[in-house]
Amino acid sequence: MSLSDEEIAGMSLGERRELVRRLVGARGLVPSRETIERVRKWRLAVLVVCVVTLIPWTVYLAITLPGHYVARNWVATWVGFDILLITMLTVTAIAGWRRRQLVFPTAFASGVLLICDAWFDVMTSQPGADLIQALVSALVLEIPLGIGFIAGPLRVMRVIATRHGLVEPGTRMWSVPIPMPELWPDRPGTRD
Repeated sequence: MSLSDEEIAGMSLGERRELVRRLVGARGLVPSRETIERVRKWRLAVLVVCVVTLIPWTVYLAITLPGHYVARNWVATWVGFDILLITMLTVTAIAGWRRRQLVFPTAFASGVLLICDAWFDVMTSQPGADLIQALVSALVLEIPLGIGFIAGPLRVMRVIATRHGLVEPGTRMWSVPIPMPELWPDRPGTRD
């Protein structure tokens, strides 16, 4: 049996989604639904514990940390951070150039690192020219680039999910499911 492009174009989103499920047929390539759910629950539990633990820890630090502190290993800290940033940007560039899905997590991480870099540059700068340079760099370069590196891959992921019939066009990124519909056949993509 073969389907023409016109027949596929005439299918509803639900019919296309079902066709994709049947064509993928990757049941042996993916861990069982039970395994995925078990790992997911443990990871979510660890995340909740981290959040609950960090709240009082952050309050404790806000109360007890000194307003001024001379840091050890200042150069190693900043050079090490910049080496990490350069590595992530390089991997992102290579993955983007080669059109690999690895670009999604590396671009997101690069964006977060750029925003962190802007924050630390501004917060650790001396008043005057040093602070002005950090603010200009943050507002003109690091924050816009960081937002672009975070938002770009998210948009592409949504386009891919829409194109593969996993969600309705216009679905918000927050509602895009992990693209393994065979694991959650009862949860088709919805539009928010």
